[in-house]
Amino acid sequence: MDETAQRLTGIWQDILNVAPIGPDQNYFDLGGDSSLAVHLFAQIENVFHVKLPLATLFDAPTIRELAGILHRGATESGWSPVVPIQTAGSRPPFFCIHGAGGVVLIYRDLARQLGEDQPFYGIQAQGLDGSAPVLTEVEKMASLYAGAIQRLQPHGPYFLGGYCAGGTIAYEVAQQLQARGEEVAFLALFDTSNWCKIPLPSLWARAHHAVQRLGFHAANFAFLDFAGRRKFLWEKVKLLRNRLPVWRGILLSKLDVGSRTTVSASRRLGEIWQTNDQACLNYVPKPYRGIVTDFRPKKQYRMYNYPGAKWDELARGGQEVVVLPVYPAGMLVEPFVKHLAAALRNSIDAAIRRYEARDGFPSAAVLGQR
Repeated sequence: MDETAQRLTGIWQDILNVAPIGPDQNYFDLGGDSSLAVHLFAQIENVFHVKLPLATLFDAPTIRELAGILHRGATESGWSPVVPIQTAGSRPPFFCIHGAGGVVLIYRDLARQLGEDQPFYGIQAQGLDGSAPVLTEVEKMASLYAGAIQRLQPHGPYFLGGYCAGGTIAYEVAQQLQARGEEVAFLALFDTSNWCKIPLPSLWARAHHAVQRLGFHAANFAFLDFAGRRKFLWEKVKLLRNRLPVWRGILLSKLDVGSRTTVSASRRLGEIWQTNDQACLNYVPKPYRGIVTDFRPKKQYRMYNYPGAKWDELARGGQEVVVLPVYPAGMLVEPFVKHLAAALRNSIDAAIRRYEARDGFPSAAVLGQR
């Protein structure tokens, strides 16, 4: 290995807490995920004085490939919310909005499971790289994201979705695209509630929620065979390890430690998570002129069962409920993500058929040119 690859190896081993790491080992296979990626690229910027987007990991997930990008020299092309995860394929592109954490690496497995013929674009939060302020309102996020989506696909029909908080933001993106005279053919909400209808939990409700969470994790685990349990445990270990920097950042944010000009990656992650959560709690959705496809786990937290917390009263085109064979916090992780991918593909197919029956459906190439 040359000097660049050697220095990268040291950074990877420090961030991932794994050693040794070979030049062709995959970042994601080593346990890397979205939260750790923010720290990884912050370290790369400190050492090499080059700011790379997190999306680089989709194209260069190994040390050898990442070193090649650094050798060629990164060019500043301007930040964009749109992250290409899977660009090939003849099907209509699917745009998936970030969750509370702001990053889109959480959708990597879903995109892979959907197949190589399904274009998939993640929409990441402003402020991840520290060069712009974090947006505090769902409406402002949606305005930014709708504009970025239209720069890639100028006209509809659009296919949108998002997990948890991402579903809330996707709902508003769909509203704003419709207000611009565009067609939204498909809106998918993954385990998303109408948060403004859910009262702030009491201390007892929080304790009950924590007990339920443990029960759901145990139920997901018991649902699997031996190989599946090993994979699920590995996914949860990765998730816990990646959440630690976020929790540390939330604590730093509350304590107001450090100046905003020298804000750490941990604190930035914590601020983004808290801000996105609060923005979704403050958001009051208006009725939507279309169909909402609600992907739910087989059982949900009791606190999400308040009247109005679902989408049937707001979806003027109707609500389609898809119940997945998984408990909360499992639908995006291996080995359960295959169930979400299969159901999502079927729902996209149904939306295409509905649109074809009414207007005829343009090709993916035409969608990008109209």
